[in-house]
Amino acid sequence: MLQKLFGFDPSTMTMRKEVIGGITTFLTMAYILAVNPTILSAAGMDAGAIFTTTCLSAVIATFVMAIYAKLPFALAPGMGLNAFFAFTVVLTMGYTWQFALTAVLIEGIIFILLTITGMRKHIVNAIPLVLRRAISPGIGLFIAFVGLKGAGIVTSSDSTFITLGNLHDAGVLLSIFGILLTAALLVRNVTGALLIGILVTTAIGIPLGITNFTGIISAPPSIEPIFWKFEFHNVFTVDMIIVVLTFLFIDMFDTIGTLIGVSNRAGMVDENDNVKNINQAFMADAIGTTVGSMLGTSTVTVYVESASGVNVGGRSGLTSFITALCFAAALLFAPLFLAIPAQATASALILVGVMMMYEVRKVDFSDYVTGIPCFVCIVLMPLTYSISDGILMGVISYVLIHLCSGRLKDKDERNNMNWATILLAALFICKYAFL
Repeated sequence: MLQKLFGFDPSTMTMRKEVIGGITTFLTMAYILAVNPTILSAAGMDAGAIFTTTCLSAVIATFVMAIYAKLPFALAPGMGLNAFFAFTVVLTMGYTWQFALTAVLIEGIIFILLTITGMRKHIVNAIPLVLRRAISPGIGLFIAFVGLKGAGIVTSSDSTFITLGNLHDAGVLLSIFGILLTAALLVRNVTGALLIGILVTTAIGIPLGITNFTGIISAPPSIEPIFWKFEFHNVFTVDMIIVVLTFLFIDMFDTIGTLIGVSNRAGMVDENDNVKNINQAFMADAIGTTVGSMLGTSTVTVYVESASGVNVGGRSGLTSFITALCFAAALLFAPLFLAIPAQATASALILVGVMMMYEVRKVDFSDYVTGIPCFVCIVLMPLTYSISDGILMGVISYVLIHLCSGRLKDKDERNNMNWATILLAALFICKYAFL
């Protein structure tokens, strides 16, 4: 039954690793339950309703991923996309949050159509193989930076943008302890090292006043204030088109980057580095976004934190199913799950970043024609705080450098320039020029 439902293969997978993988993924991305209401409430939405909607959209989208795609990836309202929703569309452009939800609905429907026609898969194949191999280490740096920032180990600086955090701060010291503990467990090949590190660090944070434990059970707030709130009369406006296209670009290449990067790290690709069931994974993303907009939240996307569950052994849809169950449980156990501080999840994010750097060995940096675009892709993900911007700039630089050098053919034909790659680069340039 597990094999039929989730693609669980008892000859290569174990129930223990799948369950631990699902719980670990949930714990590393549970912060969205606290962050998403904070961000979207700035746009005037009801924070309590957003919490419930965040859980429900994550449950539905991740369940589709588990059953339909049979992959160990979790989905929830995406970071960055929720900020664009609240701070750009609503607070800067001056539109209502109902307008923004309408844009998310349209984006989701377009994604469903693109997935049914196979266009999203063709877009992935238009990205040269060497660039796809650069995505995983780029994401590794990105999520490590997210972990370091959340832990306070690195912080903002007016003069240098970022700098070392306060090493006398209890939260920073707790994070460092968590990293060292988890690293030691990994070195000793302890099963569930990431999960153990998160739980131990969370427990130690209670007497330090860092883990804010306020209870165990509470009833979920109603989603009525934000459910099915659309402005259909604005569907055909120019601003709606611009907002929808921006959502499309960010979500599409965040999802593509996460799927390719995490799948490469897990060895879940074929001999041509193609992700198995990728079209089904795209459909889970598209359905999640569409249903999420109806429930009242910003774009739902695949979470890069899924890498934490994959790295403790999660390989099938059973892992994502366990994550979906955790999000469902969070509806009733919100105080318990929200007590996990960023200092506790930092160790998992940072060490998963280390693991994902392994793929960088597949990039030949001595060949500047391909090495430079790969470097651009890798370095811009953390520095722009965006997976999609790293991929877009990587593709643009790949095409321009190849055209300027006159080298349109590569020793590996999977890296050859073609019209699909050139068209992608042209679209990306237009995106930066006009959106």
